[in-house]
Amino acid sequence: MTKSSPVPITVLGLGAMGRALATAFLRGGHPTAVWNRTPGRDAELVAAGATSAATVDEAVAAGGLIVACLLDHGSVHDVLDPMAGDLAGRTVVNLTSTAPNDARELAAWAERHGIDYLDGGIMAIPAMIGRPESFLLCSGSEKVFGENRAALELLGSAEYFGADAGMASLYDFALLAAMYTMFAGFSHGAAMVRTEGVPATEFAARAVQWLSAMVQVLPLSGEAIEAGAEAEGQSLDFTKAALDAIVRASREAGVGLDVVGPLKALVDRQVADGHGAKAFDAVYEGVRAPGSE
Repeated sequence: MTKSSPVPITVLGLGAMGRALATAFLRGGHPTAVWNRTPGRDAELVAAGATSAATVDEAVAAGGLIVACLLDHGSVHDVLDPMAGDLAGRTVVNLTSTAPNDARELAAWAERHGIDYLDGGIMAIPAMIGRPESFLLCSGSEKVFGENRAALELLGSAEYFGADAGMASLYDFALLAAMYTMFAGFSHGAAMVRTEGVPATEFAARAVQWLSAMVQVLPLSGEAIEAGAEAEGQSLDFTKAALDAIVRASREAGVGLDVVGPLKALVDRQVADGHGAKAFDAVYEGVRAPGSE
């Protein structure tokens, strides 16, 4: 049996992530065409073997699989809407960060125009693309996922979350919410110790040790949320006292409360509502959508 040649791929959007995607496809042996709204970002890719497209028309004509990695939902429409006729019967994988309902809207748009559509969330920074710790969340067309999984896994391990095109971005944004708030907490802690001359680099080493240990209990937090957050160990009353002290120490150090202030308000509200004896995981009740399980 003759081994098939790697499918041509076109990457639309050459920000830091788009360039990383194109590089991974090139390394995987795929003929790769690249396009960016602002010229001049493809020199290294062209030197590595990519084909530079001057227009979206050229880019779409060059590749079998179209991979969009653009600024936002509006940018995807700006780029793809004028090409809808040319994309009929083609495959689009959208790796732009889009909200779940925006992903669903794009999937419906694609269906109306006869375009096979898969939505994806990239759980990696550009430097991680192609490395074992990078992973890709996908939803939408199962056919597209199956036919292109080998190419997608050049970027990282790929997982399919079903036909609802919004599920990948729902997971993506939920995971990013956890990440961004963790990093914001690190910034708050770094600001606190910096008032006494401790470098952020030294604090980072301590934070890695502490946070790496604490994330291991996340499965227990998940179980606690599902069980109603009945307290085993430290309660919300205990957490409130700790946060009161952290807020006081922050104020005394002249550090803003933009990060810990909203968390304190959330915990205060849960305690005032009679949940003080529950575990910290009861804060979930304060942020979940009304009526959700």
